[in-house]
Amino acid sequence: MAPFIALEEPAQATRALVFPGQGAQSVGMGKDLYDEFPSARELYDRADEILGFRLSKLCFEGPEEELQQTRNAQPAIAVTSLALLKVATELTPQLLKKPAYVAGHSLGEYPALVAAGALQFDEAVRLLRTRGELMQAAGDKNPGTMAAVLGLDIPDCEEVCREAGAEICTVNAPGQIVIGGRREAVVRALDYAKARGAARVIPMSVSGAFHSSLMRPAADGMVQPVATAAISDPIVPVIANCTATPVTQEVQIRHELVDQVCRPVQWSRTVDFLGEHGVETFIEFGPGRVLTSIIKRMLRKSNCINVNDATSVRVSL
Repeated sequence: MAPFIALEEPAQATRALVFPGQGAQSVGMGKDLYDEFPSARELYDRADEILGFRLSKLCFEGPEEELQQTRNAQPAIAVTSLALLKVATELTPQLLKKPAYVAGHSLGEYPALVAAGALQFDEAVRLLRTRGELMQAAGDKNPGTMAAVLGLDIPDCEEVCREAGAEICTVNAPGQIVIGGRREAVVRALDYAKARGAARVIPMSVSGAFHSSLMRPAADGMVQPVATAAISDPIVPVIANCTATPVTQEVQIRHELVDQVCRPVQWSRTVDFLGEHGVETFIEFGPGRVLTSIIKRMLRKSNCINVNDATSVRVSL
């Protein structure tokens, strides 16, 4: 399969490509791409073949409760994100020039690695199906939940979690933190957060405490699949979820893909890093518009482009 972006020098120093994570999925995503563009159809059909069931039908028709399942949502979002990128590179030749960086939120790190030339499409689909199954099973084994805490800074949120027995799972932006853990710990943490002045707390409907220590069985389960996967040094630096710093070697990627299952996603620090290193234009490929919304709030002068359907893939770029 041909590369998703051209890899010639020089890179576009002010551009980064970003890819969303779980929660971005919606029934109907990618259907217009599949109907109109052979290259998108090829990716969905290939994913169906790899997985042995019609992931495409699940994306296009649902049912929603089945698409929401972690084992399905993860490959579904990645395939849709990469179909959007593939079509965009065909319609807009200037996008073929490689970006300065790529980054993905949680599972979005996989399509980011594909875009960076470190991971092949087939390998990414297989790994994400395995990842989703392992995370779903870990949620069954170690039941937990998650909640968003708005308007509290990281030190206060860390203290709240220590007192309650919960954990920080994702730092999306300043004052926008997701915590997780066993249900009773998260309930306590939300009470403590409100007492400390949180503007709002929002329980989330999820099947587990993702990116927390309760996902350790899933991380352990990813060790062997990641160790045997065909992974190359990326041509474009990938900003890692766990450290918010660039990874440029395949051995770093292997560690990252295991660690990020049970460690917090440092998205706020990722955006800060990209802004500090000269990125001015962010293009989000995937359903929804979560990441561009966060980036625009954090970097007000940035140019944020969202590509999430056949219409936007034509006009946004």
